[in-house]
Amino acid sequence: MSQEFDVVILGAGSAGYACALRAAQLGLSVALVDEGPVGGTCLHRGCIPTKSWLQAAKVRQSVISASAFGIGATLGDVDAAAVLGYATGVVGQLHKGLQGLIASRGIKLVNARGSLVTDQRGPGIDVDGSVLRARAVVIATGAEPITLGLAVDGTRILTSWDALQRSTLPERAIVLGGGVIGVEFASMWADLGVAVTLVEATPSLLPTEEPDLAKVLQAALVKRGVDVLLSCPITAAHATDSGVRVELGGDTLEADVLLVAAGRRPMLEGIGLDEAGVKRAGAHISVDSSLRTSVKGVYAAGDVVRGPQLAHRGYAHGLFLAEHIAHTQGKHSSRTTLCADSDIARITYSHPQVASVGLTTTQAEAEGPVEVADYPLRGNGRALMSRPPGERETGLVRVIRRSGGEILGVHAVGDDVAELIAEGALLVGWGATPEDLRDIVHPHPTLSEALAEANLKLAGSPLHMHS
Repeated sequence: MSQEFDVVILGAGSAGYACALRAAQLGLSVALVDEGPVGGTCLHRGCIPTKSWLQAAKVRQSVISASAFGIGATLGDVDAAAVLGYATGVVGQLHKGLQGLIASRGIKLVNARGSLVTDQRGPGIDVDGSVLRARAVVIATGAEPITLGLAVDGTRILTSWDALQRSTLPERAIVLGGGVIGVEFASMWADLGVAVTLVEATPSLLPTEEPDLAKVLQAALVKRGVDVLLSCPITAAHATDSGVRVELGGDTLEADVLLVAAGRRPMLEGIGLDEAGVKRAGAHISVDSSLRTSVKGVYAAGDVVRGPQLAHRGYAHGLFLAEHIAHTQGKHSSRTTLCADSDIARITYSHPQVASVGLTTTQAEAEGPVEVADYPLRGNGRALMSRPPGERETGLVRVIRRSGGEILGVHAVGDDVAELIAEGALLVGWGATPEDLRDIVHPHPTLSEALAEANLKLAGSPLHMHS
């Protein structure tokens, strides 16, 4: 038994549902297959619940510093169960809205496990013996936590998903991994009153970001009590009756829990890829510049494709594929272009935040001479207003341009700098020059003025900076 569609998508996360919504919008018949809830990791187990917990941690810090602003406030205990309820409520509201969108566009949602099949009739997704056939199949099954072979039990040794489901906070926590996930959890738990040790095997936190901006973040974490251990690969970890014991070479750490935040890997096993002849690129699916796999009619999107694991990259992949597939089927007149990974903004929602888009200084210098301008946030009125009186502002905004040419990268560290990076993405994506931005008036007082000031410096006309 089989059913026919224009496109069938395996995986209802960011890439999958974005592809489904846009494809249906363009008049394609669509089936969306996933054994989990629509929205995938980002909505249910990643971005949204994590950032909800981070928001609660930010509120606690606001209470702690309230008196410095002349506001009386008393800090009580953290009700972790209530925070979990708040985060669950945010997820539930977004999930309900997404389900409504899927239903309103006539998308067939199949809540079951599926696997890729190919034969003389072309590709399809097998669901319990019934094949959903289509001229185009998209694999968008997302990623799962890397556990490094450690005995994750969900109680003492945790993945990020385990940590987000806890209704109590640990007193002491070890976070293994100084990438985005590890840094966010270390920052969040520290701001909620947990004693945190952050362990990273490389010499720097956030090793893909600007090193000196990562050092600003590291100093802020240390100031708030996080014990940061760099160049410390783990050798063993064991759950004990009272907590967990972690071996780092000759040193031993003990805590209530260990969070394994060593990255994520694509979920590709058991979905029929090898049987269908889909080639892989290491742990990922091998694709061309149009996200086509080695099998005709089969595409891949999101975290299963090598590159930054970002929900908004998944959206971009899904939108691109919907329009590309519609074009090949004669239902969309224009050819679309896939956004380069380097043009997609990256954000770490720690305290302070780190945000970037485009090339780092080292990457840009590898292409030729560059000019770099930094604007320290201690000169920005909005940044200073957000700080308790007497607390030093260490954040900055950096703009990198090709010497005499276009902007290649925008980087920032500081509270709420995530709100700047969309403008940075426009500048990098459009190949703008600092001179293009010079006459754009940025509202005062906003953090966006810091980006404008860095551009003014590169354009040769700094206002609130020494020449």
